[in-house]
Amino acid sequence: MTSVDSADQAGNGDSTGVPEKARPTAKRSWNSGGALIGVLLALFGFTLVVQLRSNNTDEGLASARQEDLVRILSDLEAQDTRLQAEITALEDSQRKLTSGVAGREAALAEADKRAEELGLLAGTLPGQGPGLRITMVGVKASGVLNAVQELRGAGGEVMQVQGSGGQPVRIVASTYFIDAPEGGIAVDGERMAGPYALTVIGSPATMETALNIPGGVVASVEGDGGSVQVERREVVDVTALHKATTLQYARPVS
Repeated sequence: MTSVDSADQAGNGDSTGVPEKARPTAKRSWNSGGALIGVLLALFGFTLVVQLRSNNTDEGLASARQEDLVRILSDLEAQDTRLQAEITALEDSQRKLTSGVAGREAALAEADKRAEELGLLAGTLPGQGPGLRITMVGVKASGVLNAVQELRGAGGEVMQVQGSGGQPVRIVASTYFIDAPEGGIAVDGERMAGPYALTVIGSPATMETALNIPGGVVASVEGDGGSVQVERREVVDVTALHKATTLQYARPVS
């Protein structure tokens, strides 16, 4: 009788006959398996999203016009060439700067070169090089500004603008253009009347292409009744200088 009661009590404790101490181990195994399944599902979802985005990009390129694809490829090749040239120049400068006496001389030469480049960008030095001379007729200040921005985006490095019979004004990062109340435009406070001549140093072919893109500067000006004449030149001179600004608040961080 006693043995039967003991057996019943054991049966009531676990109908499967598995000791209670074994249950947590099985539970931990299930939790680990569930976590692994969750990680695998997350990885699958991430892979699916990446694949969908890649497919969308491929479809966008596949539906692009041949002219657009050629332009994209040309831009990428130009960027690659420019970056490779910059890498080579920087590596060459590094070798020169770390070679003793020659390194000190190279450092001085590099500093002079950098000072000249900054002078050109700041407008405190005149510039010369290949570029364009652009004549704009029947435009407002916004039209000249659009041309300047387009030229900058196409690699225009140094530029100036001149009105009819006036003095040229150097165009720098802070230059502003507004319509003058009495007619014409004002550039950095200097009033000038049209037609306006933009002289810019940079790649003539690249800049001319940028100005003539559909819906671009030339099309916009002509649509408003004006005209734009673009002339490539092997050498242009930018002679106007910008007065250096005295900074009141900004200081270099040491």
